[in-house]
Amino acid sequence: MVLFDTAFFVEQILILAVALLIDVIFGEIPDSIHPTVWMGKVIAWAKPQLKSTNSRIEKINGVLLCLGVVALFTLPIGLLLLSLRQVPIFGWLIYIIVAAVFLKSTFAVKCMLKYTMPIANALKMKDLEGAKQWLPYIVRRDPKKLDEQHVLSATVESIAESTTDGVTSPLLFFALFGVPGAFAFRVVNTLDSMVGYKDEEHRNIGWFSAKMDTAANFISARFTAVLMIISAAVLGANWKKGLSVLQRDKNKTVSPNAGWTISAMAGALNVQLEKEGHYTLGDKGQLSPNHIIEAWRIMVLTSALFGVIVVASVLALRAVVWF
Repeated sequence: MVLFDTAFFVEQILILAVALLIDVIFGEIPDSIHPTVWMGKVIAWAKPQLKSTNSRIEKINGVLLCLGVVALFTLPIGLLLLSLRQVPIFGWLIYIIVAAVFLKSTFAVKCMLKYTMPIANALKMKDLEGAKQWLPYIVRRDPKKLDEQHVLSATVESIAESTTDGVTSPLLFFALFGVPGAFAFRVVNTLDSMVGYKDEEHRNIGWFSAKMDTAANFISARFTAVLMIISAAVLGANWKKGLSVLQRDKNKTVSPNAGWTISAMAGALNVQLEKEGHYTLGDKGQLSPNHIIEAWRIMVLTSALFGVIVVASVLALRAVVWF
């Protein structure tokens, strides 16, 4: 016998809807209380404590670092949400609101507009140096060495890649494992951004976090790239070029995930996106500040489609009860 747990499905959809509403209305949670900021502080403190001159021990410590920080943030949140559901009278409502706030802290849509629009506006005013001041908020590369085309490229690339690790991946983990799952993803992604490098300092301590981040983004990166093509078609962008460039260039990045969305975006916008010395995706085409706006629109619609098609489907499957 099969039953559908309507109460569970509606509850999870409500949490997602309120979280998205918070993002639309308020944007990001203040840094002083933002969980990701606190994740960063914990990681920054723990890393030197776990460094070792013995590479084997340091690799083991890298595993402990990842699992320890994940547990530190996910277990208390899971217990808190579980306890809130037991509160009489308004417990369910409080649970929905608190869960939505926590979920919102794991993804960011409006935030990308906040940091990329000033770049577009500055470049429209031919203020390259002003645009470069905003670039460190969204990418790691040194803006001093970039010309206008590479500043634009870095911005569009960031929007494309952030659609996965900034939105669709945490939402997929929410659909699969609830709010604690979204938090677990955010911890792993934050760890990767801080220690997941192949240089001498991070090679051993960050190897496990980097592997976990790659695995965590694997499925959502591919779904997201396909939905970007659909979004491009809806928005009047070059979806056919997006599909052909995706098929041709998706494996040209070191990351097995980033190339999917960046190549899809490059083709859809009919431009070339390049990180000098690392990759060139798409065909020659002059980038303009307007491409930043177009990329963000594709990001928003892709995220919405992912929520409706992927997240809702996974939640519906979880709501099925077998007897």
